[in-house]
Amino acid sequence: MIMRAFLVLLSVLVVQAQAIDIAKLRLFAAKNNLSCIYVFGDSSVDPGNNNNLITDQKGNFLPYGKDFYDGRPTGRFSNGRLATDLIADALGHTKYIPAYLDQNLTNAQLVNGISFASGGSGFDDLTAQLSNVISLSKQLEYFREYKARLGRHVGKKRAQEIVKNAVFLLSMGTNDFLQNYYVEPTRSKQFTIEKYQDLLISAMSKYIKAMHAEGARRLTVVGMEPFGCVPLIRALKGTVGCAEDYNKIAVSFNSKIKSLMATLEPSLGIRNFYTDIYGLILDTIHNPKKYGFVEASKGCCGSGLEFMESCKGLPTCADRSKYVYWDAVHFTEEMYKIISEEALKTLMKTLA
Repeated sequence: MIMRAFLVLLSVLVVQAQAIDIAKLRLFAAKNNLSCIYVFGDSSVDPGNNNNLITDQKGNFLPYGKDFYDGRPTGRFSNGRLATDLIADALGHTKYIPAYLDQNLTNAQLVNGISFASGGSGFDDLTAQLSNVISLSKQLEYFREYKARLGRHVGKKRAQEIVKNAVFLLSMGTNDFLQNYYVEPTRSKQFTIEKYQDLLISAMSKYIKAMHAEGARRLTVVGMEPFGCVPLIRALKGTVGCAEDYNKIAVSFNSKIKSLMATLEPSLGIRNFYTDIYGLILDTIHNPKKYGFVEASKGCCGSGLEFMESCKGLPTCADRSKYVYWDAVHFTEEMYKIISEEALKTLMKTLA
């Protein structure tokens, strides 16, 4: 028992020792003129763009935001900050990335990064339509609006420099499978799962080219998580462990993403890097104590199987830092810290 406890402590210390050196990171960011981060995606990176939409894809009520500044819900689908907030903070840009549709967004915030992401969205525009949220094509339309506003604030030439030196971050895809293909009959009748993945990759390619046309020169695409391990999916499929059939789809899709990205740099002249979160999250779920967690099979909110509206007003676990999942679908801030460090390591390796 003593030896096991020692090994667990040792593994936690090893993980902590691998943490990012913030001073070194900020020096690196300055050297590479990293101006800010522009975020496109789904609920994994949405800081509140859905708040005023007529949709059930919302998190602008307690206990969401319980550990955010002042303990207030912002629309983030977590107890605190998201990985993108933590990345921006580590780079020295801002403590958190605001939502583009935040009615209190100031001109001063425009230069430090913006999120256009929308919970429930996906690469397939139909995915966003099903939940009445913001499609990726609409997110890009908002980005064009943003550029015009930024230009009015800092001048056209300075705005172009900010955009050119920014990192465009794209994080989505899970909803295309879990809220579209496997739930709604339309796509599953039209395509095999293999062909549907090809459809998504084609859409991703189209949107990345559109980002490039708008000035993107640095791009990171966050890979698919092992969504067969999501507590809600495990409960619905009645599996004790992860749903391996779903995880195989995630692995297959990630492979296709990497193949696409290998063609983008030579064809577009865009510096791009793939952030692999699949292995990291799977290892965390299988070995939670190694990362300082005690629970990886259910969420912290309510019974652990609620999410979004069904989580509203429910009590939560006492120590959120010990849970991988905040609700039955989304991660805790503590898990996002681990994901953000992985993304920053990839960024430094790519731009070095």
